This record gives sequence, C-alpha cells and structure tokens, in this order.
Amino acid sequence: MDGAVERVHATAIAVGTRAILIRGPSGSGKSDLALRCLTIATSQLIASPARLVADDQVLLRRDGTALHVSAPPTLLGKIEVRGLGILNIDPVTASQLALIADITDPAAIERYPDPWPAAILLGLRVPVIRVAPFYSSAPLKLLAALAMPSLPPVDHAP
Repeated sequence: MDGAVERVHATAIAVGTRAILIRGPSGSGKSDLALRCLTIATSQLIASPARLVADDQVLLRRDGTALHVSAPPTLLGKIEVRGLGILNIDPVTASQLALIADITDPAAIERYPDPWPAAILLGLRVPVIRVAPFYSSAPLKLLAALAMPSLPPVDHAP
C-alpha cells in the first residue's frame, strides 16, 4: 500500500503540518466550513491559522503510516464559494492527514466520543469527528480537535 494514491470528493485544510479532511455529500457545506475555518484567528485554542490544502477533490497518498493530502494541480489554490464563484487563496501544497471531519446531522454527534470513531483510508485508521457544518461553533470545534493532545494517531488498521 505504500505509495498508493486515491482521489476523494472532499475538502482539506491544514494547521501547521496537520490536516483535516472534510467529507460529505455535494452541497452539504464542506467548502463553506473550510472557508470559515480559514478566518479563525489564533487564540488560546488555536495556535496557528488554518490554510487551504484542497477544495472539492483531494489527493491522498500513503507513505508508511502517514497519509499526505494535496490538491490536484488544476484545483490548487481554488475554493468554491456559493454565490460568489471560485476564489483564489494561497494554499498549502501538501500536509499530513491527522483527522477526518464527517458532515452529519446534529443528532448523530456524540457528546464524548470514547473511543474516537475512525475510518480506514488506504489501509490506515484515521480518527473521525462528526460535525454539523452550519453551527457557528463548527470551525472552532474542528480546529480545536486537531490541536487536542488526546487525538488518536493515524495508524495501521486492525
């Protein structure tokens, strides 16, 4: 599996060297949530600002027990904003995936995920957070989750 590449319908943002993959159906709010994450200022919870990796399509590449995310060349630095069109943003060219954010109904979100839910991508287990994308706190929750010391690592699937 090392060196394997997969293209997924998702959006990815990064804080420092760690990335979040935002997944959900078309029109569910992936790009909107990413756009709002990009506007969150640093604070006690957020040490560094978020940056765009890819919108709409994300390339996943496995390297040992790491998954790297990047944008297809034609989409690099572009994000779709409904009602405005395509905006150009200075992107991060690649980052290491640390967390998946699955867009879901608010009733399906656990109060205390224990153990953390996970998804398997390219044979690796990746922690998952479920998020209601249009809640005002959603961007802060994603960025705070990425910074949590207790966030399980990406590792081999059992």
